[in-house]
Amino acid sequence: MTRKVTKAIFPVAGLGTRFLPATKSIPKEIMTLVDRPLIQYAIDEARAAGIKEFIFVTSRGKGALEDYFDHSPVLEQELRKKGKTDMLEVLKGTNMESGAIAYIRQHKALGLGHAVWCARRLLSPREPFAVILPDDVIAAETPCLQQMVEAYQETGGSMVAAMEVPASKVSSYGVLDVKEDMGATVSVKGMVEKPAPGTEPSNLAVIGRYILSPDVMKNLHHMKQGAGGEIQLTDAIADEITAGRDVFGYRFAGQRFDCGSKAGYLQAAISFGLSRPELREELQEYLDELSATRAAAQ
Repeated sequence: MTRKVTKAIFPVAGLGTRFLPATKSIPKEIMTLVDRPLIQYAIDEARAAGIKEFIFVTSRGKGALEDYFDHSPVLEQELRKKGKTDMLEVLKGTNMESGAIAYIRQHKALGLGHAVWCARRLLSPREPFAVILPDDVIAAETPCLQQMVEAYQETGGSMVAAMEVPASKVSSYGVLDVKEDMGATVSVKGMVEKPAPGTEPSNLAVIGRYILSPDVMKNLHHMKQGAGGEIQLTDAIADEITAGRDVFGYRFAGQRFDCGSKAGYLQAAISFGLSRPELREELQEYLDELSATRAAAQ
């Protein structure tokens, strides 16, 4: 019987250098799409999938991230005094129960695999776990990780979220070598991290959602260096295939935004803004005017 997935690791130790100077003083994960920080989207997705324990792998300078999930009695009291019950409800989603969240420091930037490995002592040696990369924000009717958990109950093994990407961008991702395509789910016979152009086994790329067997953590313990001299999570998952254990890719239903890039972040901000009824009309009007002005200028 497949065990429930109740713990998730959030690797958030990166410095966010692509967003300097903003990230000089605030963690990138606190940057907002409309009025919610990136990390809130990740937490809400995890909760919808049944995650009960949240493990953050952080680094120096991430204090604001920890404070975000703490209770704010003064603010709550002020809102209560002013009768702003709607805002109090919003704040509830940002609070974590005592003991539900843990913070682990990654002292050296040695790659995603190393970041996940840092959380090893907070996981049972027999339980599967999820990994969520907050940079990948996914707009979906059913949250992406929830879709994966439901599929995982049928497959077991390890599972990665996957999406088709243009040939020109394949070399920026971990890529799946597909053994059997079953529609939403694919059986995987190999994985390659950032393949050289022309060598990729497919255009089915891994994005930042994983459900992993506890054996993957054992594989990470070998500290095998991969692409870029880093300890790659993709390599540890590929070791599962070598060992004869099942690995699956899951084509999720939804739109993924790469909020680790400036262009992706701006695209997400516009998309999420247009999805809000109270903002849609004014924002769309501005975009239409902007488009018309540019067309006239050309």
